[in-house]
Amino acid sequence: MPSTPRPLRKLGFLTIGLFDEADPRRGHESTLEIIELGERLGFDSAWLRHRHLQYGISSPVAVMAAASQRTSRIELGTAVIPLGWENPLRLAEDLATVDILSGGRVNPGVSVGPPMHFDEVKGALYPDTADVEDFSYERVRRLLDLVRGEPASDFSGVQGFEVFSDRVQPHSPGLGRRLWYGGGSLGSARWAGEHGMNFLTSSVVKAEDREGPYDFAEIQLSHIRAFREAHPDGEEARVSQGLVVIPTDSASPEQRARYEEYAARRTPRTASPQGPARLMFAPDIVGTSEEIAERLHAHAAFREVDEVAFALPFTFEHEDYVQILTDMAAKLGPALGWRPGA
Repeated sequence: MPSTPRPLRKLGFLTIGLFDEADPRRGHESTLEIIELGERLGFDSAWLRHRHLQYGISSPVAVMAAASQRTSRIELGTAVIPLGWENPLRLAEDLATVDILSGGRVNPGVSVGPPMHFDEVKGALYPDTADVEDFSYERVRRLLDLVRGEPASDFSGVQGFEVFSDRVQPHSPGLGRRLWYGGGSLGSARWAGEHGMNFLTSSVVKAEDREGPYDFAEIQLSHIRAFREAHPDGEEARVSQGLVVIPTDSASPEQRARYEEYAARRTPRTASPQGPARLMFAPDIVGTSEEIAERLHAHAAFREVDEVAFALPFTFEHEDYVQILTDMAAKLGPALGWRPGA
């Protein structure tokens, strides 16, 4: 097996936390059980997707708060919170609170842009300010400043019996270094680096060169390098990759067939840029841990990272996730050079 320039240092996973509308508690409980399992298996991090007005986790900060009280070591992240739905000051308070409760284990990942289906939801979300809301990088900068302890108010001191602070409370000193930007373009990679954030890169990137060729791994590699070139920490700046990988070492024949069929349905979209945004999707990787490791070691972008948050497929059953995570920790991680607690 060929070695990589950056042996895998941190192994994580990402879940969307789907639930049945008729029984939402069961789905949320399943997510918490999966995070607890991840800690027992030695994973370094568990990440939560964010879905508004869908049947997935709409409040990952609340779920992280619950998970923080059922675990003691595993890091808890979001990939990602779309800031178009958030007030940066209130979000900064919530994130700092959960970070304090978790003992400094929170890794908030965020992104920018208008909320999905904004014209349909703006009357409920921003009934009075929809036309003036700023969905640019400025919204991230506000969050960064507030989390890092910059003033949020012109007033501090005592008023009557109450004491007021001019910055977000509680203040969690290390949280500002654990903020991530989830980006799929060269511009977002550079911006994240220039502002000292960490960088989440996933199974989706933008094919910005209209002339091609369209190689997902090479596009993703260009983003990672642009990020590190712009970051004060240079080559030491943190990048996490989030491809969909499905190890089948201990899977039943029925599970393997279902996993392969899932990946096959999604493969056609990986051949060329999709839609007006010209999105490129990485193929899902299904196979034994040895087969997956071989493909990852040949992946140009994977060779540049030492952290991953492998994405769990959206629509599988709880038992499938148990099998996949168990194989990741026992087989795939070691095949990539990872060791629990290393």
